[in-house]
Amino acid sequence: MSDPFIGLTLLGLLIALLASGVWVALSLSLVGLAGLVLFSNAPSGLIIASTFWGHSHSWALTALPLFILMGEILLRSRMSDDMFTGLVPWLARAPGRLLHVNVFGCAIFAAVSGSSAATAATIGRMSVPELTKRGYPESLILGTLAGSATLGLLIPPSIILIVYGVATEQSIARLFVAGILPGFMLIGLFAGYVAVRAWMNPNLIPPIDETFSFKEKIMASRRLVPVALLIGGVIGAIYGGLASPTDAAALGVVLATILAWASGSFSWALFGAAVMSATRTSCMIALILLGAAFLSVSMGFTGLPRNLAAWISDMNLSVTALLVALTLFFIVLGCFLDGISVIVLTTSIIMPMVTAVGIDPLWFGIYLVIVVEMSQITPPVGFNLFVIQGLTGIDILRIAKAAFPFFLLLLLGVVLITVFPQIVTVLPNMMGN
Repeated sequence: MSDPFIGLTLLGLLIALLASGVWVALSLSLVGLAGLVLFSNAPSGLIIASTFWGHSHSWALTALPLFILMGEILLRSRMSDDMFTGLVPWLARAPGRLLHVNVFGCAIFAAVSGSSAATAATIGRMSVPELTKRGYPESLILGTLAGSATLGLLIPPSIILIVYGVATEQSIARLFVAGILPGFMLIGLFAGYVAVRAWMNPNLIPPIDETFSFKEKIMASRRLVPVALLIGGVIGAIYGGLASPTDAAALGVVLATILAWASGSFSWALFGAAVMSATRTSCMIALILLGAAFLSVSMGFTGLPRNLAAWISDMNLSVTALLVALTLFFIVLGCFLDGISVIVLTTSIIMPMVTAVGIDPLWFGIYLVIVVEMSQITPPVGFNLFVIQGLTGIDILRIAKAAFPFFLLLLLGVVLITVFPQIVTVLPNMMGN
């Protein structure tokens, strides 16, 4: 039976299952089972049992629920409000003024939550009412929030980088370090866009009445100290080689809990709510990863990834042509699936092609995350768009229109790391193996 027929059959089955509302994890498992039963002679029951058992106690995966719990604790403490208050005095006179609070606030919170949705919800809850009240244009309020919240996927500790590392057997510590410079690059692009818009049309940004002395700025900055300690503790432990990502995640939970209690805004009830929310999210992601692992194994038995990689290799596509095709593919796929599902659905098929043309899997992980970031602000299933719609009640198409310039900036980011791959690789190479 031909590989195209096998591939189209399994793809059609997966689309049908997802369209009918079957859970992503269950859909992946059923497609993997169909591949084993219909297109191989392998013992399906034994493979299911061994794959699920073998992938259900991954030590690297332990970091995932811990970083999620850290973000949930911060979401329920006063530290997120303190972060907003500490940034305002420093950004009040910048071109674009308080719109930069969205950009830098999202960047800071992304570095301690690892979640795009949590970043959009937390910063949006504070900034949207405040910026609207001060007369900032709706399109820039929504656009900066939607675009900057995607940084939660890239800036370490990133949940989606953990998923990619587990799915492709890449070093999570090296992936985290590889995401630092691209994260700063995107922050610069977003802040630069806001500044250019403000310079081109000064009337767009309302005047500000408040003035802050240097002493007041320093006093306000004290509110940023707890978040800085948390970021420094987690990222410093990984980058300095003092702790693995899993150990650093445990350290992050301990530090987040201590700082939340010290802020006087945390309680046992809130801690329980954070644990339950983190448990639900972690179980969902773990089930999806188990289904994806089984699908990956079953695809290996059908021979489809190997033959597909050989087919791509025979086409003699250049690296650039392959990346253009993959970027379009991931953007379209991201219109209908969340970021984690995109990663786990495609890695087993895509990675053989990527390695066949000589692309560094570490670099490809950062490229893939930036492309998935683009899908977070692309309708109809742009997750950040849903979060912001829930916060504001504004029509999702208006939010998508406001976020479109940031979609283009993310696309520019993909071009920049393709032309200058050192943006991704220089820090991991300094770190070593």
